[in-house]
Amino acid sequence: MRLSENLTLAEVTKSATAKRKGISNEPTIEHMENLKAVAQNIFQPVRDHFGKPIAVTSGYRSADLNKAIGGSSTSQHCKGEAIDMDADVFGGVTNREIFEYIKDNLDFDQLIYEFGDENNPDWVHCSFISKGNRRQVLRAVRKNGRTSYELY
Repeated sequence: MRLSENLTLAEVTKSATAKRKGISNEPTIEHMENLKAVAQNIFQPVRDHFGKPIAVTSGYRSADLNKAIGGSSTSQHCKGEAIDMDADVFGGVTNREIFEYIKDNLDFDQLIYEFGDENNPDWVHCSFISKGNRRQVLRAVRKNGRTSYELY
C-alpha cells in the first residue's frame, strides 16, 4: 500500500527487531491515517524537492516494538506521526540538506537533528500532526551516556 507517491506502508513498518522477536508491528486505522499525513506532508515534499531516493530508517512502531528497542514512552512513532530519514543510505543529498529544507519550508510538529556533528546529523527525525503543529526544532545529544534534547 502506498502512503504517498514514493513511500509504502512496508517501508514505514519494516523492523528487523520486530521480525527477530516476533513482535507485531501492524498499525491501526488511526495510525494509518497519521502515517499518510506524515508521508504526504513531510516525506513526499522532501523527496520531490531533492528528486532523490530518501531512506526511512524508522517509521511506525507498535508499543511492544517501541518498548523492545528502548524508545521513549511518548514517542510519536507509536502514533504513526513520525519518521526518521537518512540520506546516507542512498546518497545524492545530505541529512543536513533534508533538515534545513524541512525547517525552512514545511509545516511540522517536531524536527530533530539526531546526533552527528556540526556539519551533518546522523539522521533526521520529523513528526507531523493534523492540527496544532508546534514547529519545535531540537538537537539530540548524548550526555553522560543518555540522550537529551536541546533547542536547535
